Amino acid sequence: MSWWMERSRREQRLIQIAAFLAVLVLGWLLVVRPLLDSLDAARARHAAAVVALGEARSRALPGNAPGAPAAGPVDALVARTANEAGFTNARITSQGAERASVAVEAARPQVLFGWVARLEQSGLRIERLLARTNSDRTIAAELTVRKRGG
Repeated sequence: MSWWMERSRREQRLIQIAAFLAVLVLGWLLVVRPLLDSLDAARARHAAAVVALGEARSRALPGNAPGAPAAGPVDALVARTANEAGFTNARITSQGAERASVAVEAARPQVLFGWVARLEQSGLRIERLLARTNSDRTIAAELTVRKRGG
């Protein structure tokens, strides 16, 4: 305590400021950075899990083998698979029994392209795919789908 009292008022303030800055830097290094690193790691694990889920769902899709023509109207098959993939707001427009157009306003890229792969495994062919990025890390997509062989 006598050491502190021997210091001038100006030195005491400088020591207090230095101690505050040291605590601030240590807090950043020992608390904030590890939390940010673990958050980044959790996001990476989540993205990998979303991709794995899409791949697992596409492998588990019952029905037609890849390359076999799809059975039934295209718009009904697209609507069913869109609901299974979680695209309940997809706009599906029939262009005859063998062709349909689909518009999805917001989707995660991994989920959307997993769904597109399932469509191809169901015996459909993607004629046109237009994807644009949204401001919230999702994409908007427009697809034209046709029966394979049709």
